[in-house]
Amino acid sequence: MDLQTLSQIAEIGGFVAVVAAIIFGMIQIRETQRQRHDLASVELVRSFQDSEFTAAFRIIHSLPEDMPGSEFIAKGSDHIDAALLIGIKYETMGLLVFRGVVPMDAVQELIGGVAITLWKRLRPWVLSIREDQSDELFLEWYQWLVERLEEHSPEKTEPAFIKHQNWALKK
Repeated sequence: MDLQTLSQIAEIGGFVAVVAAIIFGMIQIRETQRQRHDLASVELVRSFQDSEFTAAFRIIHSLPEDMPGSEFIAKGSDHIDAALLIGIKYETMGLLVFRGVVPMDAVQELIGGVAITLWKRLRPWVLSIREDQSDELFLEWYQWLVERLEEHSPEKTEPAFIKHQNWALKK
């Protein structure tokens, strides 16, 4: 073998090594993104598993849908504090979904129904705050999240215990 042939073989080997490195890098990037989404989903679950959220949920969930904002405010500071706690949690979640940090399907499956249910009770109050204070940005990402959840929800969502009743652990 002459020097020119060895040079060509080395060039081909170098090219193959570069292509392999690019492919490996792309696989690593995808894996890192998947892990980031998984970690964000775990943190999502954790953020809704505290006693403050549970207490706020009980207060807001007990209210009728579409209660006028003035009646809501008349309920007192406990109700307003509960609404703010819930609103700020979902506000943050909306922005994280928008930025691609938390996958929408995870939000939809884990807390989507609750987000929509609570929004129906909070919406009139939020709209009254926006109007009274000329603040269109108040809980904007919570509203955005609910609207996206409603767009992506099937018309009739089956509960998980029915939808996945034949599920079995893969071995």
